[in-house]
Amino acid sequence: MRQGTLTIRAIRLLCSLPFLLALGATNASADSSESELAKQTQNPVANLISVPFQNNTSYNSGPRDRTQNVMNIQPVIPLELSDDWMLITRTIFPIVSQPSTMPGQSRQDGIGDTLFTGFLSPKKPAFGSLIWGLGPVVNIPTASDDRLGADLWGAGLSGLVLTMQGPFVVGALVSNVWNLEGKDFSRFLLQYFINYNLPGGWYLSTSPIITADWEASDNAWTVPVGGGFGKVHRFGKLPVNLSFQAFYNAEKPKFGADWSTRFQIQFLFPK
Repeated sequence: MRQGTLTIRAIRLLCSLPFLLALGATNASADSSESELAKQTQNPVANLISVPFQNNTSYNSGPRDRTQNVMNIQPVIPLELSDDWMLITRTIFPIVSQPSTMPGQSRQDGIGDTLFTGFLSPKKPAFGSLIWGLGPVVNIPTASDDRLGADLWGAGLSGLVLTMQGPFVVGALVSNVWNLEGKDFSRFLLQYFINYNLPGGWYLSTSPIITADWEASDNAWTVPVGGGFGKVHRFGKLPVNLSFQAFYNAEKPKFGADWSTRFQIQFLFPK
């Protein structure tokens, strides 16, 4: 009797083995897919439509040590120009909450200047693994208040280069915007990024944004140091990239923030 029971159990186990193997393969495939998507989100010129909502909070900002908050809505849309070239557009719409800078002044909430960037990028990497993009950047004066933006037209160049080596995605993006209205305005931006990808769509990341105002007496450098982590997760069929980073400003202007945090939720639409 016992031998018959064991035989029945063995038959059931063998029958269920294909299902268990398929389930394991499905999970492995999902992990691989999420890890691949994580790498694509770390590539600014990937052939991937995405809509990031990036919330940046700066602490101890201004002469009164208040908190500033900027929510950047920045859709990224790749356009295929030919079999070999793509144009990747990124438009940043900032929603700003600016603290008061003097007694009696209220906090100002509204829309900041819109920043448009277009990267012309080859579909195939150069030299085997080098990915690059180059194109114009335009500052559009859409600020709802003078305290929320430069309120002028500006234009310049932006470029990026990156490589993917195993679990690493490493690169840098640089741009400079000059004023088009004859006023003193010239702003520089450098964002380097180092990402280490883990199984299951998890990753470690550092991507500080270094800026300088060339018209300020001391160039008004802001140099953050820090990093964080993120994960690509599927909500139903929709993949979403969630990430968090924190930075200490090792160099800052006189009334610059001491430190900041960045939380981002990015909706992904793979082609």
